[in-house]
Amino acid sequence: MFKKTITLILLVLFATTLAVANGQEESSDSQGYIGVAMPTQSSQRWIQDGGNMKAQLEELGYKVDLQYAEDIVENQVSQLENMITKGVDVMVIASIDGEAITNVLQKAADAGIQVIAYDRLIRNSGNVTYYATFDNFKVGVQQGSYIIKALKLESGAKGPFNIELFGGSPDDNNAYFFYDGAMSVLQPYIDKGVLVVRSGQTGMDKVATLRWDGATAQSRMDNLLTAFYADGEKIDAILSPYDGISIGVLSSVKNIGYGTTGQPLPVITGQDAEVPSMKSIIAGEQTHTVFKDTRELARVAVGMVEAILNGGTPEINDTKTYDNGVKIVPSYLLEPVSVDITNYEEVLLGSGYYTADQLK
Repeated sequence: MFKKTITLILLVLFATTLAVANGQEESSDSQGYIGVAMPTQSSQRWIQDGGNMKAQLEELGYKVDLQYAEDIVENQVSQLENMITKGVDVMVIASIDGEAITNVLQKAADAGIQVIAYDRLIRNSGNVTYYATFDNFKVGVQQGSYIIKALKLESGAKGPFNIELFGGSPDDNNAYFFYDGAMSVLQPYIDKGVLVVRSGQTGMDKVATLRWDGATAQSRMDNLLTAFYADGEKIDAILSPYDGISIGVLSSVKNIGYGTTGQPLPVITGQDAEVPSMKSIIAGEQTHTVFKDTRELARVAVGMVEAILNGGTPEINDTKTYDNGVKIVPSYLLEPVSVDITNYEEVLLGSGYYTADQLK
């Protein structure tokens, strides 16, 4: 019995020593351990965001835990808790619901883990170190301005033109910036009666699209067309903040004959330059999108990670805009680019973001 006990103790000591050695070897092979939490793989842009970030971090020698939560808040909370348990050094989070992860961020802070909000602001938490995003108000300005240009309102077109408005997900802080940016351009024309919202539905409380879902947007567009355009009035423009929503509303108007019965398709904006929407733009259907180069956004976030782990201060260019309810989060804002049929080759193919074959 004594010999068995000694043998068991030696085996436990050996296993412990081996585990420590393996941990030290893993640590020495890596510059750090980074948790990257993305919302969903159902949107092409988030796949690209996650892939770009993982590739850039791994190229610099970091170990990466990349997780997608498929737009289920509970999944994302669980994934973040697992990252904390695994001992990540920094977490980069594109939140599903910017107000639902406050508790888990406190756990991260208690464990000494710093957090970078990625593209979507995390609200009501003081435990957000930096924010990497695009100039979201400007995205909306570009969408609204495109509608004004396409309808030739600045050139004196009198209208009235019928327009319907769509907003993004109400749990995403960016959605309000997009909408406010667009309305800063559109509202003066609405006030003059040059643009007419026949449904009367304005404001994010009425036009928001939960989870940015294209099917939800299509259903709402179907209802708007039935309720407010069955008398033969045509719809001239649709403000859409995101390509997935754009494809949904486009399907709705096409289903009742726009684009095929002599009735031209309305002007339809978008965002993210996703492949289905780019093919639609090339085919003369969706009119516009806003390109946000996810390679550059990943680069900014990776730079923030490096600065944090090396005890430095990352490059930021905004310290006033993004108040999350607890603090103003130091941010870096990238420039969005307005894209349509006239410049997509230069912007998207010329930059190597897509190949011509991908958009056939």
